[in-house]
Amino acid sequence: MSSAESQQEQLSQSDPSPSPNSCSSFELLDMDAGSLYEPVSPHWFYCKIIDSKETWIPFNSEDSQQLEEAYGSGKNCDGRVVPTDGGRYDVHLGERMRYAVYWDELASEVRRCTWFYKGDKDNKYVPYSESFSQVLEETYMLAVTLDEWKKKLESPNREIIILHNPKLMVHYQPVAGSDEWGSTPTEQGRPRTVKRGVENISVDIHCGEPLQIDHLVFVVHGIGPACDLRFRSIVQCVNDFRSVSLNLLQTHFKKAQENQQIGRVEFLPVNWHSPLHSTGVDVDLQRITLPSINRLRHFTNDTILDVFFYNSPTYCQTIVDTVASEMNRIYTLFLQRNPDFKGGVSIAGHSLGSLILFDILTNQKDSLGDMDNEKGDTLTLEEDLKKLQLSEFFSVFEKEKVDKEALALCTDKDLQEMGIPLGPRKKILNHFRTRKNLMDINRPTLQPASGVCSKTDATGNGDYLHVGIGQVSVKYPRLIYKPEIFFAFGSPIGMFLTVRGLKRIDPNYKFPTCKGFFNIYHPFDPVAYRIEPMVVPGVEFEPMLIPHHKGRKRMHLELREGLTRMSMDLKNNLLGSLRMAWKSFTRAPYPALQASETTEETEAECESSPEKLSDVNTEETSVAVKEEVPPINVGMLNGGQRIDYVLQEKPIESFNEYLFALQSHLCYWESEDTVLLVLKEIYQTQGIFLDQPLQ
Repeated sequence: MSSAESQQEQLSQSDPSPSPNSCSSFELLDMDAGSLYEPVSPHWFYCKIIDSKETWIPFNSEDSQQLEEAYGSGKNCDGRVVPTDGGRYDVHLGERMRYAVYWDELASEVRRCTWFYKGDKDNKYVPYSESFSQVLEETYMLAVTLDEWKKKLESPNREIIILHNPKLMVHYQPVAGSDEWGSTPTEQGRPRTVKRGVENISVDIHCGEPLQIDHLVFVVHGIGPACDLRFRSIVQCVNDFRSVSLNLLQTHFKKAQENQQIGRVEFLPVNWHSPLHSTGVDVDLQRITLPSINRLRHFTNDTILDVFFYNSPTYCQTIVDTVASEMNRIYTLFLQRNPDFKGGVSIAGHSLGSLILFDILTNQKDSLGDMDNEKGDTLTLEEDLKKLQLSEFFSVFEKEKVDKEALALCTDKDLQEMGIPLGPRKKILNHFRTRKNLMDINRPTLQPASGVCSKTDATGNGDYLHVGIGQVSVKYPRLIYKPEIFFAFGSPIGMFLTVRGLKRIDPNYKFPTCKGFFNIYHPFDPVAYRIEPMVVPGVEFEPMLIPHHKGRKRMHLELREGLTRMSMDLKNNLLGSLRMAWKSFTRAPYPALQASETTEETEAECESSPEKLSDVNTEETSVAVKEEVPPINVGMLNGGQRIDYVLQEKPIESFNEYLFALQSHLCYWESEDTVLLVLKEIYQTQGIFLDQPLQ
């Protein structure tokens, strides 16, 4: 601050006797004195509860600037709402609160921060309140302009702040039990550092997200409320997935970003666990749960039982309704907040969530006939009776509390007991039976020509199922959009289909409304199963290896393949040497007159044999390559492309597969390779490709 001191000396020459009592506010300062003082640059923060502790997190630079502009616009802040975090959160400026838009989350306090002090047990800085920061700023301004330091302030919490000089400002906490007569600031414990301005504290401030959204992806979680080993929610895990995608867009789609061809992909979480467990089932389970090993039983009730809930007709209906209604609700809200959005929609599911999405997609309706029948099914009972010209009997059904579902179960005798004549009875029964049959016919059936799966019946004859694909008998809701791609992470779909009694998936089958399907898994994931062997059961082939995001295989995999190739080369060379030795041994007894001739032939053969051997090896290698080149036809479930994609395990994971099994099932949220595959497939539908194709 030597420059400030020299400026202060110049100020003293122009105004030799500044009185400290003559300046008590910004307005009373001399203009020359004010020129020495530079106002602090504020930055906006929000407070999150992490591990039962308050943590202040800075908004990205773009959001902070928007909040500051709204704050300084001169308008009344009450009722002013500023969208932040890519539109996923709204900040109510007057309340100083931050609210989630698409999911339920506790509101967070928002603060315009200028002054900070170091926390108790870590090195993170905590912002002072806005009102006390203003007091600190006024005191600092007076100290700078008047060059009078050693300023002492007392916070509302009776904490002491002393401004020794611009580089040394400290904060003392009061010691419990100390009286205000005998204690001094230096006796009140260890001082904490005070900083002015966000640029003087160590904190990561991101630049922000592109405004343009190219594609929307809904992410459905698996069993339990926690989605990784740190017991974080689906919202936090999807935040990681989104952050990884933003970084990969900058590194692997740099040209497209520079040409302003792309913006970003938005990932939004879908939570079905909370609505399921809010039905009162937890209370019912608690009554029958044994008191022993309480924590393990609570964990089982909260997580593993979700699989059994999905196999229950009652709770399966709740789950599929929740997932579909949430995706429809969020999609509608997203379009309202982003009216210029023209991109497509994809869906992703982790673990059991992928099975839920698979069943929902299998039961979607795409044909016009299905849509007409579905619209017709939305008519009320009164409208149906009016259509049949039997409106006078509506009061009878209303009196007996008979709706359309109950009427579909009624017999001729039941209607007769209600006092309905024969003619109307026949019309009503015929109408509702015909409507029910039409609904059954138009369900996604598994016909031999375009069926999904086949099953061997008790007689041993192969026959296709006509009752769905073995799911629980529930009414599957309809999505209000057509997903472009379905991504399954660590998915047990193959296992569930097999347990349901399905032998294979018909190669001609595809989802009614979704074109793409990628089954992505880690090789050590204990929950993941393959799909392709169900489509092509008679052929053994490896899944597609997902390239490393840095453009090569992991080193330990290359080393393993190199050692395998080396052993094969040694084997081939050894066999070639033995073959040449055997030939020379068998030709040795020839007559002496043919010795020279034989030697020449032997040398010629010896010279040519490595070439021949190499030619044979080359031919064998080329044949092997040719066998791998033709694409394997795995049906139309993914539009003719491969379905199963396996990640490359890390070097440390290859030492013990069992040790990293659970971690492997939860690794997808922060996996660059997984995210890059998702981005690559999404942007390929828009004709945009990676800067450099990965090998």
